[in-house]
Amino acid sequence: MRQFENVTIVKKANVYYEGKVTSRTVLFQDGSKKTLGILMPGQYDFGTDEKEIMEILDGDMLVKLPGEDSWKEIKGAQSFEVPAKSRFQMDVKKISDYCCSYIG
Repeated sequence: MRQFENVTIVKKANVYYEGKVTSRTVLFQDGSKKTLGILMPGQYDFGTDEKEIMEILDGDMLVKLPGEDSWKEIKGAQSFEVPAKSRFQMDVKKISDYCCSYIG
C-alpha cells in the first residue's frame, strides 16, 4: 500500500535516541494504529507492548529479534514481526524509512 486514505495524523512527533529515531502516529477509522518514521544510522534497543510488524520501506540494517542468536540482514523493502512484551535490537547502517503496524 503506497498511501493511506481517511486517516488522522497525530501532529506531535515520537522522538527517540536524541532525535536519531523519529515517527508520526497514523490513526485509522477502524481503531488501528501505525507509525511512519525514519531511523538514522546507529544501534538501538526497543521494547514492545503490542505485537508489531516492522515494514522497512527503504534502508540497510541488521535486526536481532527476541529469542534469536544471530542478526538478520534487512535491505530495501522487507518486513519482520516482533512479539508483544519483548525487546529487539537494530543496527542501522544507512538512513532507513519504516512503517510500524501495531497488532493489538
